[in-house]
Parts: sequence; C-alpha cells; structure tokens
Amino acid sequence: MSMKFRNMTNIKDFIITGFPGLVPEYYGLVSLLLFVVFLVILIGNIFILAVIMFERNLHKPTYWIFFHLAVTDLAFGTVTLPKIIARYWWNDMVSSFSACFTQMYFVHALGAVHSLILLMMALDRFVAIWFPFRYPLLFTNQNVSIACCLCWVLTFIRMMGIVLHASTLPYCDLNIIMQCYCDHISITRLGCGDKVAYVKSVAVGNAMVTLLVPLTVIILSYFFIILAVLRMPHTERRHRVLSTCAPQLFITCLYYVPRCFVYLANNLGFSFSPVARIIITMTYSLVPAAVNPAIYCFKTKDIKEALMQRFKNRKISIAIKNDCRQTVK
Repeated sequence: MSMKFRNMTNIKDFIITGFPGLVPEYYGLVSLLLFVVFLVILIGNIFILAVIMFERNLHKPTYWIFFHLAVTDLAFGTVTLPKIIARYWWNDMVSSFSACFTQMYFVHALGAVHSLILLMMALDRFVAIWFPFRYPLLFTNQNVSIACCLCWVLTFIRMMGIVLHASTLPYCDLNIIMQCYCDHISITRLGCGDKVAYVKSVAVGNAMVTLLVPLTVIILSYFFIILAVLRMPHTERRHRVLSTCAPQLFITCLYYVPRCFVYLANNLGFSFSPVARIIITMTYSLVPAAVNPAIYCFKTKDIKEALMQRFKNRKISIAIKNDCRQTVK
C-alpha cells in the first residue's frame, strides 16, 4: 500500500505546534500570558458560579442562564489551555490520537452549547419585553433549567456523530497540527482518501447550522427588542430596559462578531497567515470566557447590588468584632 494512504492506526500521536515560528526566547512570555488568561477564566467564572449559587435573590431564570454560560466558559478554558501551556513550559507537544479527538469533541460541543445558551439569553429578554405578563409563566427556573440541560445533552449527542465521523478517516504520515488545540479543521486536514471532502462538508454544514440558526434568532430578537424600546414613551423606562439588555448584547457581540468576521473574510478571498489565524482563533475563543465575568459584575444590576451588599455586611461584621474586642480589653 502507498505510504500516502496508510491507515489511521499508524498515526498514534499528533504534534501540537502552538504558534508556528515562535522563537524560544518568547516561550516564557507567551506561556505566562496564557497562564494568566487561564487563571482569569478559572477564578472569574468560579466566582460568578458561586455568587449565583449562594445569593438566593439571584435564583431567577436570567441568572441561571448566566450560570450555564459561565460553566461553558470555565469548561472551554480548562479543555484548551492546560495543554498549550504545557507545550511551552515543558515542551510537551505530543497528544495521543484519542486525547486529541477527545479535546476536539469538547471544543466543538462547548462552542455549540455556548451558542445555544446565548440564544436562550436573547429569548429571555425578548419575551420579558414583548410579553411581560407571559414571561413569569414561560421563563420559570424549572423551564430554564430543563431547556439549558437539553442544550447540553442534545449538543453532546450531536457532536459525538461529527467526531466519530472524522475518526473513520485514514490519516497520512503527517501528524502536525498547526493550532493551539485539536479542532476539526486541523485534524481532518491531515486525513487521506476519498471521504475527506465528504467528512469536511458534513462538519461545515453542522457548523453553519450551529452558528447561523441561533445567530439569526438572536439578531431578530434584539431587533424587535430595539423596536419595542423605541416605541416606549418614557425615557427613564427606555434606559432601564436597555440597561437590562446591555450585558447580554455585549456578551453576544463578543462571541459572534469575530467569528463572523473570520468566516466572511475567508469567503471574500482574504487569507490569513497561520500565526494570524491562530491568534484570531485564540482571541475569539478565550477573550469572551475571560471578560464575561467582569461584564456580569459591572453591567448587571442585581449581581452588582448583591456583591455590594455582601461587601457592606462584611464591613459591618468586621466593625462589630473590633468593637467587641475593644470592649473586652
């Protein structure tokens, strides 16, 4: 058999290059930056999860949606960053065949879940503004929890088919992945045989559905929200409604705008160098996960008030303890 069409069982490992052409002098700086991003994602999203779990006044449908979004951000950072950090700290570039496909599975599944949770977020605001009397009936904690769990379960089942489909390809001798983590495009690019084009087309179709269907509904939802706001007679009410939508809209733009830019650029014939493509991918994948907790804290009124109240109670508690100590002395 020709070396070109060796069976995939001959490829035991993949080599993850990270940023191609990066000189060793900058390994420490790049790995430190990635480690800081990882810590920010870890601490920020765990903090948000804890605040929503322990603050009873945040046990509302909107904040349970935030909760699930924080879980996807935390999981994505945990799935992608440790391996690329290890690549620059310990020169650990090797990822086994099964480990690489597992990482690919979670990368795409979490991205798809994230997209659906953003859709839920848009629908939450749309129903709250257009159908305020039906909102308490439709968006209960139970209904939102069931809907979010279905997003997770159905997406993980669907993505299993995409990954298993890719695993049926025979892989050539080339095993170098020009990316910071294993993804479908990077892996199937190494495939051989007649099925490669078909596997890629199925994955692209799935990606388009995953990206465009929620995005279309999200755009329509916010379009009608803006229409509703413009029709409101009172400026104060307009401001209040916009302030409740601003965090969700900003988070959605942060996730979708860079992705749409990359897809449009590719379709219009603009080509990126491998390093630029990797930097853009890492930016739109990780920046939202790192920034979202700050948006929740500073742009969401209820979370901000809950944190301020906690802080005030803490100060009062410390003051009382100090007074008690001075009285005892």
